[in-house]
Amino acid sequence: MEINLILNAGISAVLSAMLALTGCSGKTASNSSGTSEAASAETTESAADTEENNMTSLEVIRAMGNGINLGNTLEAYNHQAYINGSSATSGEIVWGQPRTTQEMIQGMKAAGFDTIRIPIAWTNGMNYESGNYTIDSALMDRVDEVVTWALDADMYVIINDHWDGGWWGMFDSAEQETRDKAMEMYKAMWTQIGEHFADRSYKLIFESANEELGDKLNDKEITGSSGVLSENECYETTNEINSEFVKLIRSLGGRNADRFLLIAGYNTDITKTCDDRFQMPEDTADSKLLLSVHYYTPWDYCGTDGDNQWGSPQDYDEQNGLFEKLSKFSKQGYGVVIGEYAVMLKNGGIKQDTDKFYDNLLDNCDLYDYCPVLWDCSNFYKRITNTISDETLAELFSSRAAANEAGKSTEEIKAAAKEKIESTRRIAEENALADVEIAPSDDAAVAWIMYQSADYTKSYSVGDTYDPTNKTKGIKDKNVIITGAGTYTVSLDFTECGAAKGVAFSALGISNGEDLFPGYTISIDKILINNSPYQLNGKEFTTSDDKHCTRVNLYNAWVNDLPKEVRTPDGDFTDCSAQIMDISDKNSVSNISITFTVHEP
Repeated sequence: MEINLILNAGISAVLSAMLALTGCSGKTASNSSGTSEAASAETTESAADTEENNMTSLEVIRAMGNGINLGNTLEAYNHQAYINGSSATSGEIVWGQPRTTQEMIQGMKAAGFDTIRIPIAWTNGMNYESGNYTIDSALMDRVDEVVTWALDADMYVIINDHWDGGWWGMFDSAEQETRDKAMEMYKAMWTQIGEHFADRSYKLIFESANEELGDKLNDKEITGSSGVLSENECYETTNEINSEFVKLIRSLGGRNADRFLLIAGYNTDITKTCDDRFQMPEDTADSKLLLSVHYYTPWDYCGTDGDNQWGSPQDYDEQNGLFEKLSKFSKQGYGVVIGEYAVMLKNGGIKQDTDKFYDNLLDNCDLYDYCPVLWDCSNFYKRITNTISDETLAELFSSRAAANEAGKSTEEIKAAAKEKIESTRRIAEENALADVEIAPSDDAAVAWIMYQSADYTKSYSVGDTYDPTNKTKGIKDKNVIITGAGTYTVSLDFTECGAAKGVAFSALGISNGEDLFPGYTISIDKILINNSPYQLNGKEFTTSDDKHCTRVNLYNAWVNDLPKEVRTPDGDFTDCSAQIMDISDKNSVSNISITFTVHEP
C-alpha cells in the first residue's frame, strides 16, 4: 500500500528515523563514515575521507549498507538522437523515468539507502562511430551534478558503463582491428571519467561494466557477426578488460590511486563468476577491489509475470546456496556488491511474496557481509512524488536500520542472521509438508512419478529421494504407499500450472523400496497421458541407483546400457530399455497416470 509521506528535505525527524536504513550488512555505529565531500578539486582529505581511505574492501561493504539503483535514467539509450543533433542529456527521460532532482536523491537517502548506483550510457554523448571518443561535456556535467547531489547526501556512489547500446559486441569481431578499437574506446571513456572525478571523495566507486563482461561480448547486434569467441575466450577477454580497467584507473592521479573499484563478474552471474576461469585482477592498491554480481533468481519469478509465488523450501535452498557459494570471494578478502536485485512486475506493482524474497536475501547479506543494491525504476521509490510504494517493504528495510543494530557486533549480527535463515527454511518446509497427503518417512515405501519436462519448466520430485515439496507450483500429485505385492496407481496433473512440454526425464520411484521390499520387481500395466493410453517403446526393468529407492526408468537418456542389478518379473531382459516413454517437446502433457504391479521375488 502507499505511504502518504513525501520524503524530502523537510521530512520530520520522527518519520525520517522510522524509515532510515543503513543496510542489511549490519553495521555498528563505528562503521559510519562521517560527512561526505562536496564536489571539489581540492586534494586535501577531510577526516571523513581519510576514514574511507583507511577501510579495507570488506569494511567498506559494511559501511555501504543498503543501496538503490537510479534505474532507467542516465543509461536510457538515446545515442542515435545525439548523432542527429539532440542534446547528450535528452535521453534521461526516454525510458519512462522523471528527470533526476536533488530532492529525489535526498528522499532516497531519507528512505534509508546509503548507497546509490547510477547506471550510465556514456556513448549517448559520444560520436564513437566516427572514431571520436570524446564524451560530450553536457553529459559529463550532468553526471557530475547527480553524483554531487548523492555525495552531498552522504551516500556511497557507484557509476559504471551500462550496456550502452551493445557496443561491447565489438570485442567479438572476427577482425582484430575492431577488437582493438573496442579496447581503445573503453580506455578513452574511462580515462575521461577517471580524470574528471580524480579528486572526488573515496565514497565514489567506479564499476568496470554492467552485465556485458561475459557471454554478451558476443553481441552480434553491433558487428553483425554471430559471435566468434568461445566461452573460454569470453572468460579471457572479461579478465583482460577488468585488468585493463584497474591499471588504467590507478594511473589517472588523485584519489584514483587507491579508490575502491567495483569489478563486474562474468555475466554478473553468481555461478559463472564463481567459475575458476573468472579471475579478479591484480591491483597496486591494497584491499580496494570489490566484486559485483546481480541476483534475479529464479528469473520466472523475479523478471516475468509468469510465476507469482516464492517461498518453497527449494526456493530458500536455491537462494541460500548461491549466496553461500558467492562467499568464495569474501573469504579471499573481496567485498561483494549485489549490484542489482529485484522482483518485478510489468505494471510496476509489488508481486506476491516479494517481502519473503527480500527478507531472506537481506538475511544472507547480513550473514556474508554483502551490500545489496535494489534495482528500482520507481517500483519501490516513486520518484515523481518522492514516496514509498509499499508499507510492508518499507518496514522490512527500516528493520535493518543502524539504530536497530546499535551496540551489536558484526559477529552478533551474523549469528542472528544465520539463526533466522535456518528458522525460515524450517518453517517453509513445515508449511509445505502441511499440504502433502503422504509425507516422506523412513518407515514407509511411497510410490511417485519423477518428472522433468523437456523445456525444464515443470518438475516433480526428481531424484531418488521422495520429496513432494520439490515441485513446480501448481502440480497436483497422487502418490501411494506400497504395502506389498499388488497393483497401484500414481498420477500427476499439470492443469493448474500449465501443461508440461514433453519429457526430459521420468521414472517411477518407490522410496525405501529396496529396504522394505528387497528383490521385488515392478511391471507397468498401463500409462495414460492426457487420459489416453500410451504405447511404451520397449520393456521396463526394475533397478536401484542408491540401494534404497526402487526405480523403473521411463525416460532416462543417460542410461543406454542395462545396469548390473537389473531385474524383471519374468527374468527376461529382451527389449528392456530406459527410454520406454519418449515424448517429444512438441507434445503437451496435461496429466499422466501410471498403473503398475509390484511382484514378490
